[in-house]
Amino acid sequence: MSTPRTAAITRNTNETQIRVAINIDGTGQKKLNTGVPFLDHMLDQIVRHGLIDIEVEAVGDLHIDAHHTVEDVGITLGQAFAQAIGDKKGIRRYGHAYVPLDEALSRVVIDFSGRPELEFHVPFKRAMIGAFDVDLTHEFFQGFVNHALVSLHIDNLRGENAHHQCETVFKAFGRALRMAVELDPRSLGVIPSTKGSL
Repeated sequence: MSTPRTAAITRNTNETQIRVAINIDGTGQKKLNTGVPFLDHMLDQIVRHGLIDIEVEAVGDLHIDAHHTVEDVGITLGQAFAQAIGDKKGIRRYGHAYVPLDEALSRVVIDFSGRPELEFHVPFKRAMIGAFDVDLTHEFFQGFVNHALVSLHIDNLRGENAHHQCETVFKAFGRALRMAVELDPRSLGVIPSTKGSL
């Protein structure tokens, strides 16, 4: 592959200052410092299971709550993917994964369609995972979807432990991403759409 699929995005608002750098064709290297420990743990699942190098440095208004930080990390990560993936020539485009963790099982399906759509069906068994509000999981993925311009379907099929539910979602997301952005040796240089553009 001639052009590295990398991107670095900086997003500064009155609520957050965030820098994200990614290498889609990485080996699973990370530098994660969002100020939200559980989010760092979940981003680590994307890194490890997606084999995507990710650096995130975030400073946010955590004295209020984690909402702006989590959402804006999702937005910035989505922007980085949109930039790094480029014109999408040669990618598989679609990715999917089922991931279990003990009693929990989640399915994630992604399409680098150029159109933002999120279907998020995760019936968390409790409202908090430690200090992390489970509602922010949706906000993270909504931010990512809106700016990566992907169709993303997330279903937690079963689970009793909210930590397990959330972790299976992020692991499956990493695996699905890895599949979707992979270069298909049978269609190198070809945009995977009958329209000729995505």
